[in-house]
Amino acid sequence: IASIMNRVRDLKNKYRNEDNITDELNCTKISADTTDNSGTVNQIMMTTNNPEDWLCFLLRLEKKGVPQMDVSLLNRLIGRYSQAVTALPAEKHSQDESYARILVRFAELKVLQDPEEARDQFHLARLNCKKFAFVHVAFAQFELSQGNVKKCKQLLQKAVECSAVPLEMLETALRNFHSQKKQLLSDEEK
Repeated sequence: IASIMNRVRDLKNKYRNEDNITDELNCTKISADTTDNSGTVNQIMMTTNNPEDWLCFLLRLEKKGVPQMDVSLLNRLIGRYSQAVTALPAEKHSQDESYARILVRFAELKVLQDPEEARDQFHLARLNCKKFAFVHVAFAQFELSQGNVKKCKQLLQKAVECSAVPLEMLETALRNFHSQKKQLLSDEEK
């Protein structure tokens, strides 16, 4: 056991040393592996395994291109978001905003591949992270983009009923819905 513990400690120190060099360049915990980022994923899972680190890693990965134009990047992102969702238990993180953002962004990426799977992911996000208004608005926006106007309105109304916050976001989304805008929230309103 002592031998195993020493090996784990050595690995942690090795990753910390790599991070110190990389942190100076990137200001976040990103390992030297730039191809599949398995070093970073392993590090997150072995050390903190928290939504904030996952979200930071995933957003950095997204900056490498435009998923709508790069199928390879889209597939890699969907794989990593799926890995994050699997690694983070909902029971433990449902009140965490970063976790909710991971679930929503995963669903938004799935829209590009399979709208039915995306709907399931949005539903999962809504079930697990009810308190965040942006989760409900994202699901409602998806339904609106699919032509399901009635479902969109229903989702926004249920979000108000379950006291999702901030309420102002939901009120703005409902106002834009009633004005028959295609976007429930503009970039400024987000």
